[in-house]
Amino acid sequence: MPDFTEASPFFRFLGAVSRPVLYGPFRLRAFGLEHVPRAGGFVLASNHTSNLDAWPLALPLYPRQLHFMAKAELYKPVLGTILDATGAFPVRRGERDAEAFKTAVWLAREGGVVAMFPEGTRRSKGLRKKREARPHPGAARIALTAGVPLVPAAVGGTDRLSRLGPLHVAYGSPIELDGLGTTRRWAAQEATERLMEEIARLQSTFADNSRAEPE
Repeated sequence: MPDFTEASPFFRFLGAVSRPVLYGPFRLRAFGLEHVPRAGGFVLASNHTSNLDAWPLALPLYPRQLHFMAKAELYKPVLGTILDATGAFPVRRGERDAEAFKTAVWLAREGGVVAMFPEGTRRSKGLRKKREARPHPGAARIALTAGVPLVPAAVGGTDRLSRLGPLHVAYGSPIELDGLGTTRRWAAQEATERLMEEIARLQSTFADNSRAEPE
C-alpha cells in the first residue's frame, strides 16, 4: 500500500527548490502548525484567492504531501504526468464527480492529506459579485465519509506576489464534527458553515501576526 504521509520524489524536489524562494524573498510565515494532525489522514480546507495558494499552504507541512483536485481538462500529455507527480487527481468541475469523491475519501483514509478550496474558483481581485457564492460542502463531505479531521486554513498575500510578500498561512484546530444534522446532507452543510467561520477568523489574524516569527 502506498505511503501517503510522505512526499513523492518529484514533490520533494519541488519543495527543495521552492523553499528558499518562499521563505526568502516572499517571507512565508506559518502559524498554528500545532493544530495540524501529526499522523493519519485529514482534509485541509482553505480560502482561495490565487492559483498559487496551494504552494504556501503545502510547504509548511513538508515533507507531508498534499493531494489536490485538478480540473480534468488539464490532464493532457506531459502536464497530466506532472500533476500526478505533485499529488493531484482529476475532477470534472460543474458536476458531481463520484470517482473524484471516492479517490479523495480513499486518500484520506489511507493517511493522505486532501486539500480543498470550499469557495471553488478563486476570488477575483477588485471585482464585486452580485451574489456571494455558496461554499461547496465537498470538503466536509469527504471528512465525514472518511472519518478524518477537517482542518481549516487561511492563506494571505498570494494576490500581491509582485510585491514579494509577505505570504501568510494559518492553520486552525480541527472543526468539531459532533452534534451535526441528522442527515448526511445537513451534517455536511453545518460542518461547512463552521469551517467557513473559522477560515474567516484565521484570515483576520494575519494583521496581528504580521510581525511574528514563523513557527
